[in-house]
Amino acid sequence: MASKFHLGLIAGFLACLGTVMAFQKPFRQYPGVEYYKFETPPDYKEEGEFAFARMMFPGGRNDGYYPRFQGDWRQGLSLWTQDYPRADRHFALALRRLTRVHTRSVEQPVNLDEDEEFDLPWLYAVQVGEWGPTQKQCERLREYLLRGGFFVADDFHGTVERQVFLESMKMVFPDRPVVEIPEGDPILHTVYDMRERIQIPGQAHLRAGCKNCEMGGRGARWEGIYDDKGRVMIAISYNSDLGDAWEYADDPYYPEKPSSVAIRLGVNYVVYAMTH
Repeated sequence: MASKFHLGLIAGFLACLGTVMAFQKPFRQYPGVEYYKFETPPDYKEEGEFAFARMMFPGGRNDGYYPRFQGDWRQGLSLWTQDYPRADRHFALALRRLTRVHTRSVEQPVNLDEDEEFDLPWLYAVQVGEWGPTQKQCERLREYLLRGGFFVADDFHGTVERQVFLESMKMVFPDRPVVEIPEGDPILHTVYDMRERIQIPGQAHLRAGCKNCEMGGRGARWEGIYDDKGRVMIAISYNSDLGDAWEYADDPYYPEKPSSVAIRLGVNYVVYAMTH
């Protein structure tokens, strides 16, 4: 017969497990600008300790790339769905194979207006040089980051898109600069030693090697915004497109080296986010 002590431990564990499960948001999928319908994997209902969280956001003043999609950004078919969900799921698959992180096979779209981010260690956004987050969303992002969250800002190129991104970061952290991540920072060495900072081109710009090449779009920049204790809160992929490298990782037309670097860098970011 189990002792009262052991029964108490079991009851406590079940209570904690129930609490954790209660905070996990149900999976939902939206139509994307590239993939209107996308088959879900058979284990999509299985929970994990990590889910690829993709930030939903409205388009900005320079968002003219998808003029045919003028609907509500909360319903998909807008800028935040670039590469979605193929990039997210390819990266989740790589994370499962390369680490022991129990990773959910499907992504989690996150709307900052609904406070969905606070139970997740990682948040990712694409094309942040054309986005238009609101003041409220920037304030929620700041709170999330100061509580220990981690944000990856990806796929913006050249001086015009950089200015849009920097203006939004001033709304998030008015007094924190964007700086180059130094070679010795732990974020570049959590799993893989990332030493060669190659430029990771988008699939549509492979021939040129970069987007906005003549307007500051050449040269890889791995940047960040730090908290007061030296923790990277925001990892910034400027003049590179991690999402495309994940999305086309199984495409023989897309070169292997950028995909390999992008996956390894992403793995480092996830492990760092979950341990710092």
